[in-house]
Amino acid sequence: MTSSLPRRRLLASGAALITAPFIARAGIAADAYPAKPIRLVLGFAPGGITDILARIVAQHLAATLKTQVIVDNRPGAGGNIAAAQVARAAPDGYALLFGTLGTAVTNQFIYKDMPFDTAKDFVPVALVGSVPNVLLVHRDVPATTVAEYIALAKAKPGSMNYGSTGLGSSSHLGMELFKAMTGIEAENVPYKGSALLLQDLLAGRIPSAMDSISIHLPHIRSGAIRALGVTSPTRAPDLPDVPTIAEVAVPGYDAVVWLYVAAPAGTPEPIVAQLSEAVTSGVRSADIQRQIREVGAVPLPGSAADLARHVAAETVKWKKIVDAAGLQPG
Repeated sequence: MTSSLPRRRLLASGAALITAPFIARAGIAADAYPAKPIRLVLGFAPGGITDILARIVAQHLAATLKTQVIVDNRPGAGGNIAAAQVARAAPDGYALLFGTLGTAVTNQFIYKDMPFDTAKDFVPVALVGSVPNVLLVHRDVPATTVAEYIALAKAKPGSMNYGSTGLGSSSHLGMELFKAMTGIEAENVPYKGSALLLQDLLAGRIPSAMDSISIHLPHIRSGAIRALGVTSPTRAPDLPDVPTIAEVAVPGYDAVVWLYVAAPAGTPEPIVAQLSEAVTSGVRSADIQRQIREVGAVPLPGSAADLARHVAAETVKWKKIVDAAGLQPG
């Protein structure tokens, strides 16, 4: 009996020697992240506000993680092309999605053939910010407030038809939420982008619209079109004198495009935690909050858990609006 004790100790020592290198290598791999450049993929072209915000985040990540962070623009299909690429990427933390409300929530209700599963193919990393839209009218429309707009639409049903940037866009769904909360009747006039919408709004061919602030700002300032209210819970940095729709007429109204970072499903939890901390700490910093506000967006810092809760709540909210509007995936 006693003679077998040294042998058992020798086997145990041998096992420790065999497993030690594997444990060491695993520790080194975890500690070494990131060991190469990271791609931050987004579904919009360079130059827009989503692209600018992605570059702000990329610059901060590069400085924090001590590696190159490449912004990879893959526009098309409301962000679905970019999201699908990240969903198929290796879950190692080197391909991240800079997504929007569409890729996280609403696209699944609008597009018939989704190239990814919103719920299963990603893990949340962090919330970044939100971009409000604004309710606009042509200067000849006899409404100078949101309340007057609602009263006019109710007095003359169909007189306040509105322009949007396409079926299922944030401007379309935001206006459908407005209709549901106010009881007005108005038809959507979809356009292929803000530029064409703006032409018809300036010409008075459509009386009203809901759209992003930036492209319309010069015409708001010139008086050619009138901004009645912004769609966010707080006032927009670019229009500090324009009230929110919620504060003046429709309590609880909130319809913004929010932006976030996600990773492919299966990404190791330590890497997700590291990325979440890096993004969240950056968005909470005074410098990055200033940069975000300077481009007309609102900082919305949130952890991976915050993002998960936000997606769940927004999914319930916008599914009801899509159903009420009678939209069918196409």
